[in-house]
Amino acid sequence: MSVATTVSTQDPAGPEVRASLLNRLIVRPEIGSALGAVLVFVFFSVITEKFLSPLGVATWLDDASTLGIMAVAVALLMIGGEFDLSAGVMTASTALVTALLAVHAGWNVWLALLVSLLFALAVGALNGWLVMRTGLPSFIVTLGTFLALQGVNLGVTRLITGTVQVSGVRSADGYASAGWVFASTTDLGDARIQASVVWWIVLTAIAGLVLVRTRFGNWIFAVGGSLASARAVGVPAVRTKIILFMTTAFAGWVVGSCNILRFASVQANQGVGLEFQYIIAAVVGGCLLTGGFGSVVGAAIGALIFGMARQGIVFARWDSDWFMLFLGVLLLAAVLVNNAFKKRAERVRR
Repeated sequence: MSVATTVSTQDPAGPEVRASLLNRLIVRPEIGSALGAVLVFVFFSVITEKFLSPLGVATWLDDASTLGIMAVAVALLMIGGEFDLSAGVMTASTALVTALLAVHAGWNVWLALLVSLLFALAVGALNGWLVMRTGLPSFIVTLGTFLALQGVNLGVTRLITGTVQVSGVRSADGYASAGWVFASTTDLGDARIQASVVWWIVLTAIAGLVLVRTRFGNWIFAVGGSLASARAVGVPAVRTKIILFMTTAFAGWVVGSCNILRFASVQANQGVGLEFQYIIAAVVGGCLLTGGFGSVVGAAIGALIFGMARQGIVFARWDSDWFMLFLGVLLLAAVLVNNAFKKRAERVRR
């Protein structure tokens, strides 16, 4: 009598492999923003034909690029447990310094850019030093910086030019080469890609590598998660946070340089209010308001969602006021999703 032997064709490791893959995805802070970006992309691709055209893609990439540059730097700072409300006005301050020196003082554009960079880094370092020295919340310190810079922008610009605008940078020495670095375009078929898009991609890649592959990245997570614990294990907390504030100031300089060299003029009140969009993009990308958790890649994706939604609404010929509703819903949803993902990530790591 023969005995039939049944051999299971199912792989017992299959469910474990799938669970392991799911866990690896869940612990990634940017997974929520990536899913959101896919939904926004598919939605506007379906309802409007212009969205996927070369010109349409170039338009929403351009819209997202300067926001993305700032969102990446703000994300690093938020992961480190701090905020910078002067980030928006810094884009105008650096552009004004460059324009005033190049146009009204007759300096070479490159020298003016160098001075505006040093100005930005000095303000960023001051913000970080004040936060760590006084123990005041960075919200309060940078709010004071925001108001001070806004007043200086308006007062100095009006004193020198008699208006609140500076223009004429194209006639300054060195504009051609500086414009190529910060404001050139690359034609890809019918699409025209701005230099700011390249800056956005490069800075996101560098920041991502620093955050997850270097000791300094570990320090950022440490000071954002628990400042006292970070100090106890030897993390240079003061230096780390000052560098993070200088990073947001540097990003403001990059955006300000791209804007002044592209449009050849700058308004003294430019950038005011954008700091909240930078924070929202970082939160959408997976950053927690409490610090110690987040992703710069997610922040870049958050900026991409902004660009796609803002231009998608225009392509669909909707009232632009709906964009503010979108921002509000997006922020609330992102906070809820980020908290849920963090709790799940903590359970997975145990």
